[in-house]
Amino acid sequence: MTKTAAIIGGGVIGGGWAARFLLNGWNVRVFDPDPEAERKIGEVLANARRSLPGLSDAPLPEEGKLTFHAEIADAVAGASWIQESVPERLDLKHKTFAAIQLACDKGALIGSSTSGFKPSELQDGAAVPAQIFVAHPFNPVYLLPLIEVVTTEENTAEVIAAAKDTLTSVGLYPLHVKKEIDAHIADRFLEAVWREALWLVTDGIANTEEIDNAIRYGFGLRWAQMGLFETYRVAGGEAGMKHFMAQFGPCLSWPWTKLMDVPEFTDELVDLIAGQSDEQSGMHSIRELERIRDNNLVGIMRSLKTQNWGAGALLKDHDTLLKAGTDLAKPAAEIAEPGKPILTVQRAVPLDWTDYNGHMTEARYLDVFSLATDRFMEMVGCDQDYIAAGMSYFTAETHIRHIDEMLAGTKFETRTQMLLGQGKKLHLYHTIYADGREIATGETFLLHVDLSTRRPCDPKPEVAAALALIAEAQAGLPYPEGAGRSIRKPE
Repeated sequence: MTKTAAIIGGGVIGGGWAARFLLNGWNVRVFDPDPEAERKIGEVLANARRSLPGLSDAPLPEEGKLTFHAEIADAVAGASWIQESVPERLDLKHKTFAAIQLACDKGALIGSSTSGFKPSELQDGAAVPAQIFVAHPFNPVYLLPLIEVVTTEENTAEVIAAAKDTLTSVGLYPLHVKKEIDAHIADRFLEAVWREALWLVTDGIANTEEIDNAIRYGFGLRWAQMGLFETYRVAGGEAGMKHFMAQFGPCLSWPWTKLMDVPEFTDELVDLIAGQSDEQSGMHSIRELERIRDNNLVGIMRSLKTQNWGAGALLKDHDTLLKAGTDLAKPAAEIAEPGKPILTVQRAVPLDWTDYNGHMTEARYLDVFSLATDRFMEMVGCDQDYIAAGMSYFTAETHIRHIDEMLAGTKFETRTQMLLGQGKKLHLYHTIYADGREIATGETFLLHVDLSTRRPCDPKPEVAAALALIAEAQAGLPYPEGAGRSIRKPE
């Protein structure tokens, strides 16, 4: 059953929330009095459609339905999750919550995107305080997984668990902040860095670009995958965190920072920083900068994914959730339609798979066909346990035909026909489809091998039985027109 989310306030953050829910299969209902809201959210969605699917090695659900509403009551009707993202004015938020609670379902969850207000302040005067909590995201919401969930004693364990489950289901990481504090956790760090950066500019030590370079070329990369304390633990060497604390702890008493003081926010300081920022980044439009940012984030997180580390581990878990119950996770005996070419890959083209022409690169076609072969092997029982026990398939020949092109964000699927699966030999024919078009074919010939001798041998009975099941089911399929040009058709 399709779920519904209501987004109250469709600015940068609200638009990001809308994209996150919509692309994860939710219907999204938006309220925002801005006459440009539909255009702005549409532009954010265009960037999200281009970048978010590339984080997943599994297909995202069918995109939900997006609607815009003139009244809050209409937007929240039937919504199980309501996200408030109006400007940071407490009186406005109270007015918004009152309007929401007059019309929403009693069981609806109401999250606030506030970066500064405590949940007790938001709940003050509310008709049902238990429904309201902080769900503070980070921009872009459709890519960055962290959500600070800040609650009070008014929020029941059931509400908190439901909020966490909902956020996790759309690929987010709910960090439960159990004791409320102004600006929560992450923004307190950002505020400290921001204050120090303002002083460095004010005192003429560095300009905006130099400060950004210090972050993005140095500790920012470490923080992206280890955070603060784990980074410092590594800095302590073999002696660990105690050594680091002993060595660098005394530095905390030195007058290195001005974190307890703030430069006067004069027009001159604002103009100075704005001018430096224009010189640094003014050659790019905001949408161009967003796409550059998205490219970088996807590349970093996909790299972390290969290591099953940090945000990458979250992505892998979400892929497993997306594949559960589909043909992409079933053994051969449970495939829905074994008599047709079998679905072995379904996903979108990631940003880092494209070349200077914007096309998916040649090497990535081989990646796709390798993934299709791996999935077929897993499906017939040649999985990690089988390989650990000393048996596997080795690729002997591969032939690829390029028929059409795919761009970043293109959703595609790969279907596999088994041309031969007897004895030591396995002959597969993969076809990539996108938008009803045949994009490329990959023909692969493999030999079953005993890993202890590195010599060909017959597969174990359970694998042979699965191959026989598929051979029987696909016996009526015509031999593919593109097959046999390089790998000889069996007699």
